[in-house]
Amino acid sequence: MKILVSRHRNVMNIMDKVPKVPKSAFVAPSASVIGDVQLGDKSSLWYGAVVRGDVNSVKVGSMTNVQDNAVIHVAKNNLGQKVLPTLVGSNVTIGHAAVLHACTVEDGSLIGMGATVMDGAKVESGAIVAAGALVTANTVVPSGQIWAGNPAKFLRSITSEESAFIAKSAVRYADLAAEHALECSKSFEVVAAEAMAHEEALERSLDYDSHIGNHPAASASN
Repeated sequence: MKILVSRHRNVMNIMDKVPKVPKSAFVAPSASVIGDVQLGDKSSLWYGAVVRGDVNSVKVGSMTNVQDNAVIHVAKNNLGQKVLPTLVGSNVTIGHAAVLHACTVEDGSLIGMGATVMDGAKVESGAIVAAGALVTANTVVPSGQIWAGNPAKFLRSITSEESAFIAKSAVRYADLAAEHALECSKSFEVVAAEAMAHEEALERSLDYDSHIGNHPAASASN
């Protein structure tokens, strides 16, 4: 019988480059942190996301969430012949399937789902790149503005409600990451035992519940 063994390592060295991941950070089992990558405290890298620092470095600040299937990479060679790392600040939200390549995203900003930020671009603090937008190379998205479209252009200024949402998003994702980290840390034996207990609970009869002092009908009526 052939046994299939996954070779996936969610935190992986490459050459002499070693990721730096604090204990408070969450890296999902199917995510990948590769090479010269530094994650900040309480940052989170969600399922299917990739941060690859093989030919340059990536730095992600504290309380920043890199959501499912997002990609962060760097540049050694590009059209401008610039060697560029990727720098992401603290309290940043990077939406599902977004792509950051050799760019800078400052504190408290938000990159929408499916957006792309290209080489040498800068998203200043508190700015928003709308879902699906393409921020072209060397573009600067000023603080307090929303940019949208392909290529991305100024749409309007950010409201106070949107600024508050960005801050709340960072906190909520940090809290949610702690819950996922706890679940992912469970052994196979614990997961199997919990699954069995759940199945038994579903199969219990109302008569059984009444014998042990549970009265679901009465609880529902209250």
